[in-house]
Amino acid sequence: MRKVTLFIAMSVDGYIADPDGGIDWLGGESPDGDNAFIQNVDTVVMGAKTYRQLVTELSPDEWVYAGLTSYVITHAPGPSTDEIRFTGEDPCRLVETLKAGEGKGIWICGGANIAQQLIRADLIDEYYLNIIPTILGRGIRLFDGLEGEKKLRLVGTKSYNGITDLVYQRR
Repeated sequence: MRKVTLFIAMSVDGYIADPDGGIDWLGGESPDGDNAFIQNVDTVVMGAKTYRQLVTELSPDEWVYAGLTSYVITHAPGPSTDEIRFTGEDPCRLVETLKAGEGKGIWICGGANIAQQLIRADLIDEYYLNIIPTILGRGIRLFDGLEGEKKLRLVGTKSYNGITDLVYQRR
């Protein structure tokens, strides 16, 4: 079985975006990237809003996940390419299918709605959280509306440029 990792940046108070879905608060802070993580994934799953932010704000001139197969979950699927596949499939069904297939790890990179559905279905094996040194006070919470307890085990930490990475595995 392939490992499914939610790898995402969030504020100290648990938000992944401001109330309007913006990420300007990241303020140019950039996780230095975990090369070991990237080398162990070959698939990225994201929602349409995350995809739009990537291609319009974060990396408009170059597809940031070149070499990986990216699935964009959307209600309005468009034409796909070899690397970017648009789908209207249920996120849990898609991840279950991908997880049962061949390949390296699967990276869930956003957004909150996709992540929350996968967390509820207990499909996240590892949580890789980049904690950005900002308190937003309000916005889009990563873990909003989740019911029930999810037991995790801390397996790694790293601090750099004011950012702290916390890596947890499901128990």
